[in-house]
Amino acid sequence: QVQLVESGGGLVQPGGSLRLSCAASGNIFSFLVMGWYRQAPGKPRELVATYTSGGSTNYADSVKGRFTISRDNAKNTMYLQMNSLKPEDTAVYYCYARPTIVAGYWGQGTQVTVSS
Repeated sequence: QVQLVESGGGLVQPGGSLRLSCAASGNIFSFLVMGWYRQAPGKPRELVATYTSGGSTNYADSVKGRFTISRDNAKNTMYLQMNSLKPEDTAVYYCYARPTIVAGYWGQGTQVTVSS
């Protein structure tokens, strides 16, 4: 069982920045994949970015060039640096971890609101 705790959400003006953190209870160095997803009201949950154990990253087209995913294995923490935020980035952001092929875990989510 892996527990994931997100933090760093909040209210920010358009064009601003936020950094989300996801603290994991396990050794994330060995995790196959970790990632961030988001869900806006009335919409399905969507992929934002992923980070594999091999160091590869993948981003949704809507966030490329603005968001950066990273991991600090020593702290068992994953981050999402979000710059140039837009109102359409408003959503609940969820941390996801897949330690093995058969196991996946979600955090409880953190609200990000981009509004003037």
